[in-house]
Order: sequence, then structure tokens, then C-alpha cells
Amino acid sequence: MIDVAIIGCGPVGAMAANLLGRLGLSVVVLEKEADHYPLPRAVHLDHEMMRLFQSAGVIDRVAPDMIATDGHLHVGADHGVIRYMGTVGKPKPFGWGNDYFFYQPEFEAHLRAAFSENGAIKLLTGAEFSELEQHDSHVRVRYFLNGTKMHLERPEQHLPEQHLDARWVIAADGSRSPVRKALGVQLDDLDFEEPWLVVDAEVEGPVTFPPITGVPEGADLQRLSVMMCDPSRPATVVPGRRNHRRWEFMLLPGEDDAEMMRSENVAALVGAWMKDIPHTIVRAATYRFHGLVAEQWQMGRVFLAGDAAHQTPPFFGQGMCHGLRDVANLAWKMAAIVKGGADEVILDTYQPERDPHVRAVIGAAVAAGRYICELDPAKAAARDAAIRAQSAQKAGETAADLIPAIATGFILPGSPAAGTRFIQPALDDGRKLDDLTGQGWRLFVRSAGADGGPDGGIVADDLPDGGAVAAWLDAHGAQAVLVRPDHYVFGSGKAADLLAARDRMLGLRQELAA
Repeated sequence: MIDVAIIGCGPVGAMAANLLGRLGLSVVVLEKEADHYPLPRAVHLDHEMMRLFQSAGVIDRVAPDMIATDGHLHVGADHGVIRYMGTVGKPKPFGWGNDYFFYQPEFEAHLRAAFSENGAIKLLTGAEFSELEQHDSHVRVRYFLNGTKMHLERPEQHLPEQHLDARWVIAADGSRSPVRKALGVQLDDLDFEEPWLVVDAEVEGPVTFPPITGVPEGADLQRLSVMMCDPSRPATVVPGRRNHRRWEFMLLPGEDDAEMMRSENVAALVGAWMKDIPHTIVRAATYRFHGLVAEQWQMGRVFLAGDAAHQTPPFFGQGMCHGLRDVANLAWKMAAIVKGGADEVILDTYQPERDPHVRAVIGAAVAAGRYICELDPAKAAARDAAIRAQSAQKAGETAADLIPAIATGFILPGSPAAGTRFIQPALDDGRKLDDLTGQGWRLFVRSAGADGGPDGGIVADDLPDGGAVAAWLDAHGAQAVLVRPDHYVFGSGKAADLLAARDRMLGLRQELAA
């Protein structure tokens, strides 16, 4: 029996495999397609994902193809800026830039290539999920290999249904999730659905923007995700790696999906932004941007992750990020059980931690979507005035501010900064904090033995980080902070109290080494 079966080898499933393999668990990934999807879909991720790539041991593979950009700009009906979520000149407390764009086929290839050197990971392509049976100690997953399900009427070509047994299953099988449907899990509709045309192109020059007023000093339109909140046709222009660009155009009432995907219509929409610039359309597809969340993320030993568990409008580029946070949350808990003897009950904290987190971000994206998709000119003008007034009250807003703290679950409630993301300062030698301290649980203490606690913590005063961790402890009035393997703060306070509280929650009789 293996530790974890993963259904689906898109970015979320592949990342789950790498995280679990790195932690020493045995993994089998079932993917119904013969190869990864050859066209771009997701294009954006943030600093938290880059840090998780460090955790999974894949950062050196993926980072060269990631392009750091400068944030998000929303432009009103009068072609003046109404909201700027820029990062130029701002500190990078988590070690990476806030926004990165990438080309998904390259990204998926890098994640799969890491399987061979990252733990006991087996990938079965052409393996289509059929059904599962849950038992007290494991799940039996049934699947058809290489399309045999499609030839049951031709016995001479029939190979028997395959199966494997796993302690747990992670279903990362997409928005239509056969596993979710097999489990009978319903989706909570957050009442947002708008049709958009998404166009990817290879572009041999800069995008031609219309005149835009109020662009902040230092902001480069070519390096920003620019949302044109124009009631005549809301549209987004997204930078990409090398010469890849993406446009998203809202379909207007009465417009037909198939008609709008015709090459001449796509060329007309994109061409307005590419005056005299050579470009090639890579693909054009219509989507319904949704806000949906599964009512149950865990059914026994089966866990939904990524689009199988939630779907978010793309207005802040957090769709894939949600899924990677999901599997990072599961991976360290599964490893604590298999490798550290923790109680399986800790997995019950998965949905309580992730569901409110996801709903908060989807709520922000839906709210943005509602004002972005406004087609009434008078209402759009009123919107612009209101958002400009709100933005003037915010000092330096960035997309990172949308991500809330974990409010409940495997944290020490009531302790300063519990549930927040812990910093990752740059070190004097150019590395980042995690490169020095390693992964897993990390206990940082202000100074050795300051509270009479156990030895073995990382002494903040000894870190070559310019005093960043020591300053964090001082700012929160804490002698120590205990950081989870997924880089969220378990709690802060006294070292001995933090370790004891963690081990109680893990169900351990003896402390795990921090």
C-alpha cells in the first residue's frame, strides 16, 4: 500500500507529488492524458508559491522561466487609474517578488521532470479514474489504463480495470472533478458568472495602450496586469514570460461564444492593442468566470484540492495559488502522521483552515469582478469615483494584502501573529532564510535560553539577516515563534509553551525535534 494516490497531474497534482515525495512519502499520480496540456491556461502566481517551490526542491527548475512583474492596475471608464496594487520599490518580506507570470506547459514539464529526483513518485499517464472504495485504513482507487474504458464493447482489446490501495487520496482532477462527482459533493455557488474570451499570443514588441491618466510614477504598463474597466468592453492585458501575452475580453450581452472565437473576430480585438507589432495568436477560448466552493473538501480519506475544491474569478490571479496552498497544507500534515507518528485527526483541520481562506480571496475577486464587469456608463462613472476615494485611503495596497491569516485550525489562537505568513528575509550571502534553516518546523528564539526553554531553537541574534527575524520578534513582543512547515506561524510566545502546545495538537507524547 502506498501513502498517497493523487488523481490528476496538472500543476496542483504535480506539486502535491513533489512536496510529498520530498517529505519521504510514497506517491502514485494517476493522469488520464498521455502528456501535460500543451497550451497556456494559468499564467500568474505569487511569492508564497515561489517559497513553496523552495520547499518542494523545484525552485531551480521553475525560477528561470518565471518573470517577476510589478502588480495590478485598474483603469476606469474615463481611462484614468482608479486602483493601483503595485510593488515597485516596495520591500519583499517573504523573499520573492509579489507577482510572477509563467507559461504553463513549461511549468508543468518542470514539475514532472522533478519526480525522478524527488522521492518515491510514480506517474501513470493514460490512467483514467473509475471509482473508489473507502476502508478503515485505506482507499482502493480503480482506474482504466490507456483508454481501455472506451473499448469495453470490444473484448479482444479489453484490459481489466486496474486498482491501487493508498492511505489517502488527493483529488486534483480539475473543475469537473470525477472524484468530487463520485463522492456526491455539491458546490456552493457564490453567485458570480460572466463570459469572457481569453486570447494568448506570441508578441514581438510592446503592447499599444490607449492614453491612460494617473499612472503612478515608476509604473510600467508593460510590466503590469492592466484591467480596463471600460463599460464598452471590459478587458485585461496580462504580461507573460518572454514574448507571451494574454488578453481577456468580456463578452457583451447577445454575443455568441463560437462567433467571438472566430479568427477574424479574435484578430480584430487583439489587433487594436498591437498596432504594427507582429504577433501570432496561440489560442482563443471562451470561459465562464465562476465563484464556486465545494461544500465538503474531505470525505473520509479523500481530499479535494485545487479546482476540484474551488473556482475563483481570475481578477487577482489567485486561482492556481489556492490549489498549491491546498496541497502544501495537506502535505506536511500527512508527513507528520506517516513519519512523525502524529494523530490522523490533524487532517480534520484542512477544510477549517483552507475554506475561509479561499472564500475571503474569492470574495475579493468577485467584488472586483462585479465592478469590472459594469456595462452601464453612468454606474461605471460612479464606481470610478467611489474606488478612487477608497484607494486614496489605502497606503500602498498590493495583491498580497488580499491573503488573510489562518483563523482557525492548527494554530495557537490568541498568540501574536498566529496564522500569518512568516517572513523570509534575504541573508548577507544572497540566499534566503529557508535556504539556511531548512524546511519543516522551525523555532526561532530571541536569544539562547532566554525563557528557560529547550535548546535547539534558531537564535535570531545569530542569523545573518540584518536583524529581520529579531525585529519581527520584537514587533510582536515574543521571545520565540514557531513556524509550520508551510511557512505559516503556529504561534509566538515562550519556546517551551509553543512546543508543548504543538505536540498536544499533534497528539504526540514526546516532542518532535523543531
